[in-house]
Amino acid sequence: MARRNPERRAALVDAAIEVLAKEGARGLTFRAVDTEAAVPVGTASNYFANRDDLLTQAGARVYERLQPDEAATTRRPGASDRETYVMLMHELVDRISAFHSGYLALLELRLEATRRPDLRAVLTERVRADLDANVAFHLAAGLPGDETSVKLLYLAFNWLIVEQLTLPGVFSPAEREQLVAAAVDRIVRP
Repeated sequence: MARRNPERRAALVDAAIEVLAKEGARGLTFRAVDTEAAVPVGTASNYFANRDDLLTQAGARVYERLQPDEAATTRRPGASDRETYVMLMHELVDRISAFHSGYLALLELRLEATRRPDLRAVLTERVRADLDANVAFHLAAGLPGDETSVKLLYLAFNWLIVEQLTLPGVFSPAEREQLVAAAVDRIVRP
């Protein structure tokens, strides 16, 4: 029987994200989610039809939580120069890196998506929507570069974030700062 308490469902999905980050996809069980969410055993199974349902909802939720909050989007300057672009890219890398467990869970979800069509569909839809929103923001803000620049930065920064979260000793914080600026300089042309 599916429960309808949206706050409890969100807490369970958030707990699933934490379990994915800590234990990987193999560790994601209803019991592990119940334990992480500090709810009675059997609660998660009342909210999700099966493990695939839980994985799919975690895939959608992690993208919701990776979005910038309204305060971050309203404080962005209106300038469209290189310095603004570099500042926005630092903000992006820092925001995503700050949700360490979410990004690690997302890596697990991406691997699972190769075997689960429903999860693949959710992640494909979310990533495509995110890319489209980033391109639309870029064009509306009049930032230098074009749609391809946005996509190349997306690809470059995704791997920079993976390095930072999985092997943090590869690049120092100063190197990361330099790499973000260099990526903007080399990929984005006025």
